Amino acid sequence: MARRGKKKGRPVSGWVIFDKPKGMGSTEAVSKIKWLFNVEKAGHAGTLDPLASGMLPIALGEATKTVPYVMDGTKIYSFTVTWGEERSTDDLEGPVTETSDKRPAEADILALLPKYTGIIQQTPPQFSAIKIDGERAYDLARSGETVAIPSREVEIDRLELVEINEAGQAVFEVECGKGTYVRSLARDMGRDLECFGHIAELRRMEVAPFNEDDFITLQELEAAWPPLPPKSEDEEAEASPASGTSPAPAAPRDFSVLDDFIIDTGAALEDLVQVALSDDQAHRVRMGNPVILRGRDAPLEADEVCANHKNRLLAIGYIEQGMFKPKRVFTQ
Repeated sequence: MARRGKKKGRPVSGWVIFDKPKGMGSTEAVSKIKWLFNVEKAGHAGTLDPLASGMLPIALGEATKTVPYVMDGTKIYSFTVTWGEERSTDDLEGPVTETSDKRPAEADILALLPKYTGIIQQTPPQFSAIKIDGERAYDLARSGETVAIPSREVEIDRLELVEINEAGQAVFEVECGKGTYVRSLARDMGRDLECFGHIAELRRMEVAPFNEDDFITLQELEAAWPPLPPKSEDEEAEASPASGTSPAPAAPRDFSVLDDFIIDTGAALEDLVQVALSDDQAHRVRMGNPVILRGRDAPLEADEVCANHKNRLLAIGYIEQGMFKPKRVFTQ
């Protein structure tokens, strides 16, 4: 039987709220953060297009178990629409497919916004990660195939026109739910205004429960990345060929400065019902066993519950007839 390889990296858990620069893909960003922090595993909570910038929440270690809760969080985007052109990708990347000399008046844009507020039907872009018969839509689109992508319900809580800039572009801010494509918003508004449109700039500003105060840039992370400690003269001498001895193992890097940027795993679960466990209860939950919650204010029923021990996340589960039943247990 093949032996399982030893995991590479540090067993670190938590969230890095990365301010992704334009031109970097989401998968590339995760790989970069994983390397910088030298962690065993990492994943992001919602793809951000390479041409977009802004918030890409990246989970490290055990925090990857909480990714679905962040993906369900409300998002806030700032985006700029160029009128007069529709593009195959609905942003600057693709070739122009439709043109118009018409430009919308501010009053016409404002009158259109209520149509795109609330629960609406939206068709994702041809160049998107939607799966069609098991294949990604963007793979089919790149091969030259045009596919019928079904529309779906998305929820837009707020859509505001911020300004019309000197170039005649419209700058918007939108607060929306999971699965909303901002590129589709630009495309559909352009069609309704009979002038066509595409995204020129896109920045994700928030992914609940995280906000702009949590941002950390690549430059800040790289500046905090720890180099290997320098060798002393004695160590250099011992490792010289003349000494005939093997080099001493390198001293470990000090990641303490970099680790200060990590947000606690439990921060992703602030909206869940919170219960505190005693030492005995925590021991039982770590073993995967349910525990009875005691106390006058202890909830009797709850679908999603965050159980904490000594102010640290221990488990996610549910409460049934006053008993907490763990579904996911956290070891770090």
